[in-house]
Amino acid sequence: MLDYKFPRHWPSADELPDSDETPVDNELQELIPGLLKAILLILWGERMDWFFGIDMGIYYHPDKPAIVPDAFLSLGVERFYDEELRPSYVLWDENVLPTFVLEVVSPTYRKEYTAKLEEYQALGILYYVIYSSRRRRKPRLEVHKLVNGKYELQPGHPVWMPEIGLGIGCERGNYSGVTREWLYWYDADGKRYLTPEEQVKESAQRAQQESQRAQQESQRAQQESQRAQQESQRADRLAQRSDRLAQRLRELGIDPDTLS
Repeated sequence: MLDYKFPRHWPSADELPDSDETPVDNELQELIPGLLKAILLILWGERMDWFFGIDMGIYYHPDKPAIVPDAFLSLGVERFYDEELRPSYVLWDENVLPTFVLEVVSPTYRKEYTAKLEEYQALGILYYVIYSSRRRRKPRLEVHKLVNGKYELQPGHPVWMPEIGLGIGCERGNYSGVTREWLYWYDADGKRYLTPEEQVKESAQRAQQESQRAQQESQRAQQESQRAQQESQRADRLAQRSDRLAQRLRELGIDPDTLS
């Protein structure tokens, strides 16, 4: 919850602009957050206490322009409150600061490592994540955590964020038909959560394996039935042979029981 005391007469989300009308500079600024949200929609599908915004304005004052990160995650808020959904994220309406903000560095540098870092730090965002696939000598993914009012770069990969219950990292994979490095969520043991496409494939593979096992069991049962039938037929032939022998002995005047 926020400690700020917002005036009650400030405008609502419906009265504020819902876009800064600035187009994204790179398709990755849509696809990378889109993948993270798609994974959350499955991973947290039953939860209704979170919101993941993509290219949405965060208002902290009605007379100042909204901050528009590439993505942000808020915990402890309504996932949606009516069918019109959120036009923007207004702090004095939500009363909850985003816990996580993501910026994907585009070809047009937008001060992600300087002014924006200071802006999110001043606002009190717990985690500020910056991703740049063009970096060569420095880490492409940086996770900054607010500690005593200052951001501290977190070590390791993936980086576990206990307050969120997720880790974040990057690795090569395929999403939307594109094979490249993507951002993913991870569990506490560093295991990557599957994308929706991967989950569909995994489910299809499990179903195919179950079908194959069922087919193998059916074949084994059929083979056992055939063996049992063959044993029954063999027993019938032996009984018939025994009956014919006994009949022959009787024809010769010999009681078969005396030969037992």
